Amino acid sequence: MDTFAEPYTRAGDDISLDAVRKQVSALEDAHRTQGTPLSGRIVHVCHYLPVVPSLVTRTPAGVLSPPPTPPVLPGEVPPSPSDESAAATAANGAHGDSNSLDPKRWKLAPRYGHAAMFSGIRSLSATHDQLIVGWTGDIMSVPNGATSNPEENVAPSGERVPSAQVTQADRDALEAELVGYDDDGQGTTGTHKIDYVPVWLEDKVAHGHYDGYCKMTLWPLFHYLLWQDVATEYASADANYEQYEQANQAFASRLASVLKPGDVVWVHDYHLLLVPRLLRAAVGERGSDVIIGLFVHTPFPSSEVFRCLPRRNEILEGMLGANLVCFQTYSYSRHFLSTCVRVCGHETTSRTVVAPTIPTSNPASLNLNGSCSCPCANSTTTTTTGKTAGPVELERSPTKRNIGEKYVGVDAQGHFVAVGHCPVGIDAERVKRDTLRPGVQPKLDALRTLYRDKKIIVGRDKLDVVKGVLQKLRAFEKLLHDYPEWRGEVVLIQVTSPALTDSPKLERQVSELVAHINGEYGSLHFIPVHHYHQTLKKDEFYALLEAADLGVITPLRDGMNTTSMEFVIAQEITKKSPLVLSEFMGISQHMSEALLVNPWDLGDVAAAMNRGLLMSEESKASRHAALHRVVTTHTSHTWASVLVKMLLSQITGQTTARRTPYLPKDRLKESYDRAKKRLFLFDYDGTLTPIVKTPAMAVPSNDALLALTKLTSDPANIVYIVSGRDQAFLELHLGHIQHLGMSAEHGGFVREPHDSNREWINFTEKLDMGWMEEVLEIFKYYTERTTGSHIEVKKSAVVWHYRASDPEWGLFQCRQCQDLLENNVVSKRPIEVLVGKKNLEVRPIAVNKGEIVKRLLYTNPDAELVFCAGDDKTDEDMFRALHVFPSSPSGKTTMEAPLSVTLANKSSSSSGSSPAAPDVELAIRPEDIFTTSVGPSSKRTLAGWHVTTPEEVVDHMLYILGERGNGATGNSSSPANAETSSL
Repeated sequence: MDTFAEPYTRAGDDISLDAVRKQVSALEDAHRTQGTPLSGRIVHVCHYLPVVPSLVTRTPAGVLSPPPTPPVLPGEVPPSPSDESAAATAANGAHGDSNSLDPKRWKLAPRYGHAAMFSGIRSLSATHDQLIVGWTGDIMSVPNGATSNPEENVAPSGERVPSAQVTQADRDALEAELVGYDDDGQGTTGTHKIDYVPVWLEDKVAHGHYDGYCKMTLWPLFHYLLWQDVATEYASADANYEQYEQANQAFASRLASVLKPGDVVWVHDYHLLLVPRLLRAAVGERGSDVIIGLFVHTPFPSSEVFRCLPRRNEILEGMLGANLVCFQTYSYSRHFLSTCVRVCGHETTSRTVVAPTIPTSNPASLNLNGSCSCPCANSTTTTTTGKTAGPVELERSPTKRNIGEKYVGVDAQGHFVAVGHCPVGIDAERVKRDTLRPGVQPKLDALRTLYRDKKIIVGRDKLDVVKGVLQKLRAFEKLLHDYPEWRGEVVLIQVTSPALTDSPKLERQVSELVAHINGEYGSLHFIPVHHYHQTLKKDEFYALLEAADLGVITPLRDGMNTTSMEFVIAQEITKKSPLVLSEFMGISQHMSEALLVNPWDLGDVAAAMNRGLLMSEESKASRHAALHRVVTTHTSHTWASVLVKMLLSQITGQTTARRTPYLPKDRLKESYDRAKKRLFLFDYDGTLTPIVKTPAMAVPSNDALLALTKLTSDPANIVYIVSGRDQAFLELHLGHIQHLGMSAEHGGFVREPHDSNREWINFTEKLDMGWMEEVLEIFKYYTERTTGSHIEVKKSAVVWHYRASDPEWGLFQCRQCQDLLENNVVSKRPIEVLVGKKNLEVRPIAVNKGEIVKRLLYTNPDAELVFCAGDDKTDEDMFRALHVFPSSPSGKTTMEAPLSVTLANKSSSSSGSSPAAPDVELAIRPEDIFTTSVGPSSKRTLAGWHVTTPEEVVDHMLYILGERGNGATGNSSSPANAETSSL
């Protein structure tokens, strides 16, 4: 892992939104030209819809109507209340007939909150059609004729309608009324439409998901708190996970029902972390082709904090279902990478994405790295060789540019998940318009009159423990204590709004501290702290920001804080006052001209307040200009477009045509039944058995043993295990199977299937193995410096394992060791360095799995079916060996004798020489070669087919044999104390 220092560059401060949109358009055109299907639609998955639907009650007001005329025909008699349909009839009656009184069943109003996110989403309607999938929220009833207040984004209030009472007709009516709805209330913001898809959740699931797991477990954890820190009684971190998973599944299922081929999907925030993985599963075989991005708006904690979560693996694996996981800051992305390494055991890797050629007539107008002012995906990274690499150098042609971007990511079992960051902004233009509303100036004048001759410090936060309101009040108290000249001269106006979770204890602490400060430093004619626990209207809010002489926003941990950016815009037309910001905010690194403080250091915060109040007008103006440039450049509109560009970049090299198709059972069985002789080649770890933390515990399942036994019992089948394990391990677990061939140590040793003496052929016997001592000394050096690592000495190779070491330090040491070996040893010796799963192996260059496969194919030229399965880099040698062979002049496929045959002949010849082996004609047809990679279809491999898990390999074998497995996952008869070997 490279340094955790947070890079930041001003190179992109003047980025143009139009330039980003041009890049997005050019990327889409290039992808379509290359055959990648793109629908031109962006699908956003959000916890809430940006609209509040309220169900209209049909009870007429005023004088009661007379009772209806009794029915006169038997068919008109209403059903009995005991009838099964009575409940539905009653529910419909409560809402009224769709044709009675009011033809509309729903009142729609814009939803308050998440303004920055939805502003960015709306801005994309200038270039793309969009679909917003989200929960409806609790359904409230409103009387017929009630109206909402769009000026303040407040929906009409009423009684909550249980989800069970919202009929299917009501739900269909809502979807119909959402067609063409403008949630912004400002008219169409682009030439493309925005559609809304409601997700319906049962009340228990909805509130267990949001009020339970999201609020009480994930929200505190992501802000460096544990659940017991925010709960007033015994709290379980696992209490509502079932509802969280059910809600995510409901979102994934609803999304799958409306998804079109070529859609680009963006999943937003911590409420829906399981959706990427669940969506791929929900769409079945098309799952690997869906392009999914996940943006986490909250902070992401360090691995030491995140690992406290009981469901940590489930959450991380859900997130890793995406193609791109994006965060607010570089540090959050590094925390996520570290967590994937330490918790899941995945490895980090880097990939350079070369985007299609993008024409432009003005090179200076484009941001070369395609990012916002932060380097997003272009920060300094560590390559697979351990060498530090900087941003990719780009071609600077005046007419075209081939843009290369380096993405650091996670290798999740062959599926590359890019990890980046890009901070969210606000809709600067809209905020500027709001500051000029006619109602702002009268309230601003009133504030100036009320606090005449006083310096005003303004704070506005949610009453949440992570917002640092208590620490801010204590810092203000220290200001009055350490700088007594401010007593009677400065006031703190602190506004707190309701938080995600009610905290009577925190509210009491704030009230007591405010009373203490006012009692200590106030008087009959002066109150230093004015605390208002309420939600401000827009006019009041912007008037307060404009009146301030200093803004103080010091949360203990925060993702993006819109108030800080709104403060900068509001001050543009008044005092250009400075801003004190917490360094623990996601936006702080992008607003470095503010006074950054540690909110826990009360003296530091008090000193910053004093400095801000005494700052000269020139310093205020220069700092404000820099902040204003950042806030107005990196807007929510730019953020949304950059996210689309980053996600489109992930399509490179991952088109449908390049994905590995799933191995069809029927086609395999058809070839199996037709062939007179068959060759089966299996890797062991990760192919016949799952990868486990302790290699000695990788024992074959009963189903795997059954499949191997049945395959080897047919004389027409030649079956080999081609593994990196040593001879003893393979003999211990598989030696009892008759007629099973084995290749150990990546092809260094072979045991023939029909050898009655069960002897091993040593292909390294005639090779120079003098290099082993030199490599062993190097491995000893790194073992002494890497706690938990150890060396395994095989007969033909030396392996250094670091699986039990600290994962980041072990990987770093592995890369350093690899670099040393390749630069100082490999160039002088006939050896190669192989990077495996948590290990580094040095072996003879003439010995690998590919050579053994060639040997087996050469010695069995009449084979009419070849099945070869593997899961890692060493198995790619096998797949490469089975690629198309050159044809003889007769048109038939011929094969020359491979090195492994030559070595075997030499070792068996007493004179040390043998006649050259002739070329052979192969009976195999290309369509009967089934090279199969175990892992996702997006995994980069030379194999022609894929299956997802080792269990599927076994299942395919049992299928072609006409057998059914018993589902057993382990073999109780296999010893569990085998020596640890290379994977």
